[in-house]
Amino acid sequence: MRKYSTKKALETNHEELAVFHPLQQALLVSRGVTTLEEAQRFLQPSYDDHTHDPLSILGMEKSVLRILEGMKKGERITIYSDYDHDGIPGGVVLHDFFKKVGYENFTNYIPHRYTEGYGLNIGAIEKLAAEGTTLLVTVDCGITDVQPVKRANELGLDVIISDHHLPHGELPPAFAILNSKQEDCAYAYDMLCGAAVAYKLVQALISKGNFNLIPGWEKWLLDLVGISTVADMVPLTGENRVFAHYGLKVLRKSPRPGLQKLLRVMKMNQNTITEDDIGFMIAPRINAASRMGDPRLAFDLLSSSEEGAGEALAKELQKLNDTRKGVVAAMVKEMKHTIASRERLSEVIVLGNPNWRPGLLGLAANTLVEEYNRPVFLWGREGGETLKGSCRSDGTVDLVKLMSAVPKHLFLEFGGHAASGGFQVAQEYVYLLEEELSKAYMGVREERTTDEVVVDHILTLDEVNMGTWRAIEPLAPFGIGNPKPLFMLEHIIPEKARMFGKTGEHLELTFRKTNGDFVRAIEFFSTREVREREALTLIANLERSTFGRYPEIRLRIVDVV
Repeated sequence: MRKYSTKKALETNHEELAVFHPLQQALLVSRGVTTLEEAQRFLQPSYDDHTHDPLSILGMEKSVLRILEGMKKGERITIYSDYDHDGIPGGVVLHDFFKKVGYENFTNYIPHRYTEGYGLNIGAIEKLAAEGTTLLVTVDCGITDVQPVKRANELGLDVIISDHHLPHGELPPAFAILNSKQEDCAYAYDMLCGAAVAYKLVQALISKGNFNLIPGWEKWLLDLVGISTVADMVPLTGENRVFAHYGLKVLRKSPRPGLQKLLRVMKMNQNTITEDDIGFMIAPRINAASRMGDPRLAFDLLSSSEEGAGEALAKELQKLNDTRKGVVAAMVKEMKHTIASRERLSEVIVLGNPNWRPGLLGLAANTLVEEYNRPVFLWGREGGETLKGSCRSDGTVDLVKLMSAVPKHLFLEFGGHAASGGFQVAQEYVYLLEEELSKAYMGVREERTTDEVVVDHILTLDEVNMGTWRAIEPLAPFGIGNPKPLFMLEHIIPEKARMFGKTGEHLELTFRKTNGDFVRAIEFFSTREVREREALTLIANLERSTFGRYPEIRLRIVDVV
């Protein structure tokens, strides 16, 4: 059982922060914000002051000049993006730019997740070359695709790679590479998502291209950048905080017809969209297109500018997402059964089944990491002999470092982030994965400093109100690098405890304040057994629920101790 402490929450004696609400002071200090200047930057991020010059990204000047030259000559330009919640919005960012400046000789290409796989592939390169493409710009992919880029060069294509994944090994021989994680890149921030890199490219093109655009038009693209920044789980710090903050503002008033139709199908109020809505509602439906069907469905939904467009696409994405939920639930059940039959768990869990759909394995891996608290690698097969998989970290290891540490012949390909990644492995080596990954893990893991979790503040039931929420809200959006405030409510007694949902999978506790009002606490997909009228200590987040007729301030259960 985890231990919880409040020791940091009490260390809030910082005179410069005295102008803020006491709870805000505590929350700011727990995030390392201790001066008035830092607090103002955190609470009121400035688009103009807190974003960086796109031309300082290594390769940006060269990329911009090449694209502008291509536009002047009327070359066929292809935007080649990944098929997920980062690549698709990033592809739409460049699509909208070319449309806005009146350049029509371009196309968007999104590979099929199961027939082509992640990144550039030689078959697609050859097809695009035959169709007349001479300049190819990637979004959210390409940094490891050496052979496809070599083939593109042979066919006379110039390739500009815009990506944010970690480079490892040989870099592709591209015309230019835009990736702030390159060793020689002097850009001030290296944690952008793929769509944000595409946005920086648009910024640079506008600054150099003498286009007849209303100043600041590109800010309307921040709805897409905000979706990707939140959904791709990059740290919401530095420039990403700016993109997430303003991305949500733009998203709440975005005129995109397809997006509006999707929100309507999901019964969401556009004016109150939060980062949770992106992570749990919007992004899964974008991803459902490639996981269960064709990624173009999501691209067409987001890129359409026609007023009546999108209703059929929105309904199809909703249907695909519902189907996806059922398939993943069945897979996870099977995986847990397999794990339960093992005598012991390895340092790294590896599971696979040729019948599992690779595009769904990342979702299943997330669930297993949470339950078993160790890195998880899952593989499946979608045609052919090559096995494809997804992996997730428990926070103790950088997955790219881990996969780099095993014998080179084990993986045909791999890539990703510290926390998540993908891989391909030949059938003859798949049985070695668990042993070799577990062995390598011992050499590259990062030791857990403590099992103790520090909460931000102690709350009473009476403090679960709109005033407390207003003190918390300016710290949003929350995510990696800026977690939701964690509260402890000590020795409180639930008057009611019930399970709800279609299959009774969710927990609801009801408490009473001193004035007689009720406070609800919710935990989705709960397996806890909580008795009514027995005192407990609750670890929870505070949230404002807009589900139903009236907004409600409630607790989201993290733990019961």
